[in-house]
Amino acid sequence: MRDLVERESGCCSFFTFTTTPGQDLVRLDISVDQAHEAVLDALAVRTAASGGQR
Repeated sequence: MRDLVERESGCCSFFTFTTTPGQDLVRLDISVDQAHEAVLDALAVRTAASGGQR
């Protein structure tokens, strides 16, 4: 997860990543400023099309 966050932050600095550890998994929340909401929305659509949240 750390590697993914580092790579994506380097590529797309407008993303803000927040990780929350759980008992059996780690939750990854991704946010952006208003100017980049369309990018985040497109990622959400792709995630949903590939099988939803993991």
